[in-house]
Amino acid sequence: MTSDDSTSQRARERVQQVSSHIARPGSPEDDASRPLTDRRRRKTSGSAGPPADYSDTLGQIAKLEGLARTPDINHRGYARQKKAGKLWVHERVEALLDDGSLQEIGSVTGDVTWAKVKGEDGAEKEVIAGFTPSNSIQGYGRLDGRKIVFTADDYTLRAGHADGALWEKTLYVEKLSLSLRLPIVKLVDGSSGGGSVTSIRKNGYSYIPPLPGFAQVIAQLNSGIPNLGAVLGPAIGLGAARVTACHFSVIAANIGSLVNAGPQVVKGATFEEGLTMAELGGADMHCRNGTIDNMARDEHDAFEQIRRVLGYLPNSGSSSPPVIKSGDTPDRREEALRTLIPRRKERMYDPRRLIALVVDELSFFEIGGLWGTTAIVGLARLDGRPVGIVSNNCESPTGGALDALGSQKITRHLKLCDVMNLPVLQFVDVPGYAVGTAAERSATMRHGVNLAMAYYTTTMPIFSVVTRRVYGVAGGVMLDCRDPRMRVAWPSGDWGSLPLKGGIEAGHAYELKQAAAKGGQNMADELYAKLEAEYNVLMSPVRTANAFGVEQIIDPLDTRSIVCNWVSHVYEELMEERLARRRAGTLHASFA
Repeated sequence: MTSDDSTSQRARERVQQVSSHIARPGSPEDDASRPLTDRRRRKTSGSAGPPADYSDTLGQIAKLEGLARTPDINHRGYARQKKAGKLWVHERVEALLDDGSLQEIGSVTGDVTWAKVKGEDGAEKEVIAGFTPSNSIQGYGRLDGRKIVFTADDYTLRAGHADGALWEKTLYVEKLSLSLRLPIVKLVDGSSGGGSVTSIRKNGYSYIPPLPGFAQVIAQLNSGIPNLGAVLGPAIGLGAARVTACHFSVIAANIGSLVNAGPQVVKGATFEEGLTMAELGGADMHCRNGTIDNMARDEHDAFEQIRRVLGYLPNSGSSSPPVIKSGDTPDRREEALRTLIPRRKERMYDPRRLIALVVDELSFFEIGGLWGTTAIVGLARLDGRPVGIVSNNCESPTGGALDALGSQKITRHLKLCDVMNLPVLQFVDVPGYAVGTAAERSATMRHGVNLAMAYYTTTMPIFSVVTRRVYGVAGGVMLDCRDPRMRVAWPSGDWGSLPLKGGIEAGHAYELKQAAAKGGQNMADELYAKLEAEYNVLMSPVRTANAFGVEQIIDPLDTRSIVCNWVSHVYEELMEERLARRRAGTLHASFA
C-alpha cells in the first residue's frame, strides 16, 4: 500500500468515527434526509430527564419561598408574636419598604426536610416535605425611593438566636452595605443572631463568643453610611448591641425593650427576681439614659421616623446630603423672634419654638429629646438643604448649663453631622457647665472636655447664633471652635467669664464683707446693687461690638435669611471640595 492509500484509509476511518457519534442509535444512515419537523418530533418524544427550562428547580425555590412567606398560625412562636401585639417579620418588611421594592437575599435559607418519592415514570426523586426558614430576613428595598439594604429578625423562630439562623446572611448584608455604600436598616427583635445554650447541645461543643460583622459596622459608621436601627421587641445581648451602635435608633414603646441579658440570667447574677422586660430595660428607661435615641408609639411610627431621618442623610460620607425644593422662602421674617427672649434674665423661653421659627417649616426632627435635656439636637432644612441643629435648653433643670449627659448628647451629634457632611447651625444660650455636687459626681468636666474635643476635631462648618448667655469654658468651647468664627448675636446677648449673679460675690467678696462689717447687711446690699448696676452698663452687647468682641449684632427678624445665605454658600462652594477630600482620604471623619 502506497503512502497516499494509507492516508486515504485513515481519513475514511475518521469520517466513519465522527458519523457514528452524530448518528442516533438505530436510525438509518440516511436519517439526515428526513424532514426537519420529523427529526424534531422524534427528539422530543424520545427525550428523558429533567426539563430544559429548569422548571423543576424553579418550582422548588417557589415552594420554599411560599412556605417562608406564609405564617404558620398554629406555631407557638407566631401565636406568641401576635398575642404581644407585634407584626410578623414579613409584615414588618412590607410596612417598612416602598411597595414592590423588596428584593430578598437568601430567601430559601433554612432547614429543609426532603422526602424521596417515585414519579410517574417510576424514577425516584426528592421532594420538599417541610421547611423551617432562617429566622432573619435580609435584602434590598427602597425607602421613599432611596435604595437600602436591611436585616429583619424573626422572633417567632428560636427568638432570633444564632442556632435558628445563619450568621453568614447578616454578615453578607453588612459587607454589601459597606461595598455598595448603601444605607442599612436593622429591625431588631430578639438576640439578632446572638447565642443560646441550646447551640452548645446542637453542635456538641461550646465556643469562645465571636463578634462577626462588627468590623464592617465600625467601617460603615465612620464612612458615613447611614445605620438606622429599630427595637421592635426584646433586644437582647447582641441584638441590643447592634441597634445601639447605629447612627440613629428608635424603640417602639408598646412592645420594645433592650437588655444585656433577660430576667432569668439576671436572676442568677444579681438575685433580682420577678422582673419584666419593661422593668429591666423598657423604652422609657433607655430613651432617658441615651442608649436609644427616640421613642415611637408603635412599629409604624418607628418606620416613619427611620424614613424621615434617612431623608436628611447622604448614602455615604462620599456624597452630599440630599437637597430638596423648599416651599418656605429663605427671607421669611418672624416678628415673634424679636420678643422671644425675655428682658428679665431669670425668665425662660421655648428654644424649640425658636428653632421652628428659623428653619424650614415643619422640617425640624429632634433626636434624643428625652435624654441629656440640657441640650437639644436634631436635623432640619434651610431652604431645602439639610443641616444639623444644636441648641442649649434654658428650660432644663440646670437652666441650660451643660451637664454630663447634655455634653455626651452634643458630642454624639457633632460626630454624626461630621461623618454625614451636615453643616451645623447652633443656637447658643449657655451659662456654663453645670455646677454642684451632682454635677461633680457625674463627671461633668470629663464629658465637657470630651465635648470640646469633638468640637475641635470635627471639620463640618458651624454657624452660631448667640441668643442670650455665653459664659465660662462651655461658652468658649461652643463658640471658639472654628477659625474664622461664623457667628452673629442677638441684642439679648449676655456674656462673660462668669454670670453676674455669683460673680459679683466672688469678685468683690472683700469689699462686700467690709461693708457688712461697717454698716451691716443694708450697706452690703447697697454696695452690691451699685456694683450690679455698673456691671450691667459695662456688659451691654453694644460695648462688646464696639470692641469687635462679637462680629455682628443682628435684628432677630433677619436670622433666617442670614443662615439660609450661609448654608447656600456651604453647599454651593464648599461641599464639593469637602467631598473630594473625603473620597481622596485626606479628610477623615469618625463616629465610632
